[in-house]
Amino acid sequence: MLLVAGMGSAAAPARGPLHVSTRNPRYFTDGSGRAILLTGSHTWSSLQDYAYARQPSPPRLDYAAYLAFLRRHHHNFFRLWVWESAFNPNAKQSTTYFDPMPYARPGPGVALDGNPRFDLARFNPAYFARMRRRIVAARDRGIYVSVMLFNGFSIEGKGNDGGDPWQGHPLNAANNVNGVEGGGSRGVHTLSNPAVTALQEAYVRKVIDTVNDLDNVLYEITNEDTASPAEIAWQFYMIRFIKRYEAAKPWQHPVGMTVPWPGGDDEVLLASSADWISPRAALPTADGRKVILNDTDHSYFWIGLRQDGAARQRAWVWENFARGNQCLFMDPYLDPSHDPGRNRPVGSQPDAYWDTLRDSLGATRRVGERMDLVAMSPHAELASTTFCLANPGREYLVYLPEGGRATVDLTAAHGKLRAEWLHPTDGARVRGEPAAGGGQRVFTAPFTGDAVLHVWSKP
Repeated sequence: MLLVAGMGSAAAPARGPLHVSTRNPRYFTDGSGRAILLTGSHTWSSLQDYAYARQPSPPRLDYAAYLAFLRRHHHNFFRLWVWESAFNPNAKQSTTYFDPMPYARPGPGVALDGNPRFDLARFNPAYFARMRRRIVAARDRGIYVSVMLFNGFSIEGKGNDGGDPWQGHPLNAANNVNGVEGGGSRGVHTLSNPAVTALQEAYVRKVIDTVNDLDNVLYEITNEDTASPAEIAWQFYMIRFIKRYEAAKPWQHPVGMTVPWPGGDDEVLLASSADWISPRAALPTADGRKVILNDTDHSYFWIGLRQDGAARQRAWVWENFARGNQCLFMDPYLDPSHDPGRNRPVGSQPDAYWDTLRDSLGATRRVGERMDLVAMSPHAELASTTFCLANPGREYLVYLPEGGRATVDLTAAHGKLRAEWLHPTDGARVRGEPAAGGGQRVFTAPFTGDAVLHVWSKP
C-alpha cells in the first residue's frame, strides 16, 4: 500500500488507488474520504535513459536520489515520461538516443539508428520490469506516478525540439521486422490503421497488466499530441479503452489527458472522459468537471517562468491552489539543457534557481494536508484578493499576492475562528489573532511580501 505522510504525523497506508472524489470532484481521494492533493516535479529521464550525440548529456538518472529530491521538497507526484522513438536525428540539442524501448530488437536487419530491427510481436521484459520497479520504489516513498503511454514529440519534430523522431520509431517500416508502417505523424496516433491500433492496444494492455496491482498509478494517454481531429479521436478512444480493460481488473486507476500542442483547446479536454486534465490555461478555475493538474510543461513554459521571476512563480502556484487546482513543474533537474539560461545544475545538484517554485509546490501540499480540503471550493467573492478556497462558515484559505491586508467575508461563520499566516515558499506558520464570524473582517499579514492566510472554526 502507498504510504502517505501527513503533516507532523506518522506515515499511514493509503486505501487503494486514487479515484475522483464524489464529494468534491476537484480532487482525488484514496478511499479515506480525505482529498489527496497531488503536486511535484517531473523530468524527462524518469523512465528511459537518453543521451545527446554532440553535446553534454545528463548523467544517467540516479533514481533513488531523484525520489529523495522529491521528498525533500514535499512532493508526492511525477510523470513517468515515455519516449516512443529509439532516436531523434538532428534534434535541436543534437541527435538524441533513448533506451530501453518496449519492444525487443532481435533483427534480422538493421534499423535506421544502426541497431537491430524491432519485433513488434515481442515485448522487451527489461522495459516493463524497470517501469514496475520504479513505480514500486515511488510507492514505498509515498509518491504517485502517472504513466505516460505515448508522446507527441516521438512522432514529429515540433518547433522547440525539431529533428525527425519518426526515423527512430518502432512503427516506421524501416525499423521493424513485421512489415508494419504506422504512417508517421499523420497516421500513427490516429485510428486510421486497424493494425497499428491493435498493436497500441496490446502495448497498453501490457502496461496495465504490469502495474494494475499498484495503488500509486495514474495514466496519461500522450504528451502534447498535435490537435488534429483524428488525433483527438484517437486519444478519446484510448481513454475509453483503458477504462474498459481495467474494469475487469482488480483495481481501476485515473486516466488523464493533457492539452495538445500546438493549437490545443482546453474545451477538448473537458469534453473527454478523462478523470484528470492538464490544460493550456495558466490560471483556470476548477469547476468540478475534471481534476486539474496544472503543469508548467503546458501552461507556463520555462521562458515565461524565467522572465517573470521567482516571486511570480510562487504566486502562480498559490493562485492555482486557491482556484482549486494542483500544480506540477516540468523540472529540468540535472539536464545541462540545450536551451541557454534554462538550467545550471552543478554536478549531482539541481539548479537551485528553481527551488522557490519547487518549495512552493510542497508548501501547498503541506497546508492542504492540514485542511478539510475535500469540503472546500473556490470562492473568489469571499476575499478582496479574489484568491480564496473556502468551506464557508468553517474554513478559509486566502492568498495575498501583494501581502499587506485582505478583507475576508466571514458572514457565514459564527463565534471565534482561529487564524494563521503561512509563508508561501516554506510553509512556516505564524499564529494570528482570533477572528469573529458574522461579517467582513480585515486581516493584516505579519511579514512583508506575499502571504497565505488560513482561517478555520475552532473544534
